[in-house]
Amino acid sequence: MKRAFDLTVALAGLIVASPVLIVVTIAIWLQDFRSPFYIAPRMARGGGTFRMVKFRSMVVNADKIGGVSTAGNDCRITPIGKFVRRYKIDEIIQLWNVLIGDMSLVGPRPQVKADADLYTGEERKMLAVRPGITDPASIVFSDESDILKDDSDPDLLYNQVIRPWKSRLALLYIKNQGICVDFKLILLTVVAIVSRPAALRELQGMLKEWGAGETLRLVASRVQPLRPYPPPGASEVVMSLQ
Repeated sequence: MKRAFDLTVALAGLIVASPVLIVVTIAIWLQDFRSPFYIAPRMARGGGTFRMVKFRSMVVNADKIGGVSTAGNDCRITPIGKFVRRYKIDEIIQLWNVLIGDMSLVGPRPQVKADADLYTGEERKMLAVRPGITDPASIVFSDESDILKDDSDPDLLYNQVIRPWKSRLALLYIKNQGICVDFKLILLTVVAIVSRPAALRELQGMLKEWGAGETLRLVASRVQPLRPYPPPGASEVVMSLQ
């Protein structure tokens, strides 16, 4: 049922969004006459890799002149890239990956191998399902680039204060996934673009229904500053990249 749902929505989404996709494709190409798409390997279900497609929001070869994590003030982001990132347009094209079976509409966000190599045994359970375009963490950390923008080591900060909670939210989703859950999370992802506080309030109700602990719900509410915390399955905070 999940796969049928993914196929139906992905095909419909690509058709409905095609005018926007065409305009964005042309706009990105015109800024430097280079490919408007960014295609890169990401971790697939089962631990392999697949080629994920996104609209290119950064300069050509950005991955060779900077880290994996992207801060909001990253000089590699193009003017058009800031716009498509703000409204998540760069990820709409990933409906193609859903259509061909690499991804799902809802699931843990696809990771680069360098990040997946840091996973604990518990976190590797996320590789048992297809990665998704959105999930609870996509709503909670929709401001990820802003969190990282003032830090001298965005990759380290990501692994200390964002990854632990992203992983916990992804694992909780996996235990409670279903068509109705997926549909609601897709709606909340759209709502978050317009009103993130409203989306976070609705997500709190879902997390409570799923039996999320008080600490996770508090972090997911985003009312307090984020602090270093161990990833699921680890006994201590990851203070440095291994």
